[in-house]
Amino acid sequence: MNIPIIGGLLDERFFEHRRRSTSIAGIVSAEAALLFFAYHFFIRHVVRWDLFAIVTSFLVVKVGLMIWYRLKD
Repeated sequence: MNIPIIGGLLDERFFEHRRRSTSIAGIVSAEAALLFFAYHFFIRHVVRWDLFAIVTSFLVVKVGLMIWYRLKD
């Protein structure tokens, strides 16, 4: 990538590190939501639909993209 002002700072390694860190952050956040949902469900006996929606949306997007990339690659 050749950007006149910051071309030396933004290279392939930068974008790969950004991709990896974003992926890991998303996975950890979804796992935290799942743990909070499980805590509320099993310990407090309350269904937290907002946490369930976060975990479900993560799973739908993750599996959907895995299928998409498998079919297109």
